[in-house]
Amino acid sequence: MASGGLPQFDLAQWPGQIVWALGIFLVLYLLFAYVFVPTVGGTIDAREDKISGDIGDARRLRDEAQAQATAAAAEMSEARARAHRLASEARDAAKAAAAARQGEEDAKLAARLGEAEQRIGAARGEAMGHVRAIAAETAQAMVERLTGAGASQGELDAALGAEV
Repeated sequence: MASGGLPQFDLAQWPGQIVWALGIFLVLYLLFAYVFVPTVGGTIDAREDKISGDIGDARRLRDEAQAQATAAAAEMSEARARAHRLASEARDAAKAAAAARQGEEDAKLAARLGEAEQRIGAARGEAMGHVRAIAAETAQAMVERLTGAGASQGELDAALGAEV
């Protein structure tokens, strides 16, 4: 044995090193082939199964959420339609009540106007009845003022006409 060099470069050592390298390689190959790779592969397969299961659950939940959102939108539109219908009915009822009250008030107003026209007609009739007397008094006063003497009733009747 030479003592001055590295054993890797000594050709006499190579067969033993090759055997050990092959032995170690074979042991590592067997460990990887039957222990490590199947374990890691099983873990990867389990993880892939878990991920696909989670994705499936997420899709199912998404579909359920979309179905619930669609149902909620349908309920909302139905409720909105009911609200519009109720508002329309309430508005129509209010219009009908207002029209009825308006009719009652119009009837009361028409009755009051009729009474007022009757009073006005009576007052006009009474005033017209006094017009001849007022005209006669005015004519008498004017004649006295202008002539200094009063006019007789016959002269006043002739001046005013037979009947006004």
